[in-house]
Parts: sequence; structure tokens; C-alpha cells
Amino acid sequence: MFKAGDKVRIIRCEDDPRAIGKTGRIVDDLPPDPLTQGRWTVNGISLFIAPVLCHTHELRPA
Repeated sequence: MFKAGDKVRIIRCEDDPRAIGKTGRIVDDLPPDPLTQGRWTVNGISLFIAPVLCHTHELRPA
């Protein structure tokens, strides 16, 4: 399980495929819920990529 501030590598991302292979930080203080459809918010990926929503299985600790 991730927590806010954790650095993660995006191995898959349905939200924005440009984020695959990049690293970012988890924004959420709480685990994903139905509002985000069970996905984590990852930010700080790139200047040209907005925050993305990724499922747990799409992320790995970095």
C-alpha cells in the first residue's frame, strides 16, 4: 500500500500512456476509493504530463 509522498515508477497507465516508465509521487493521503475508481493520483511526473490516476498494479515503489 502506498501513502502520500511515496515515490513510484509507473509501469502501466490507462489514464495517460506517456507516463509509462516515468517516476512520480503519490498525492493521496488515503487509499483509493470509488470516487477515483480505485486509482492513486500520481504527480510530479513531467513538466508536460499532468497528474495521472493509476491502479495499484500499475505502480511500483521507486
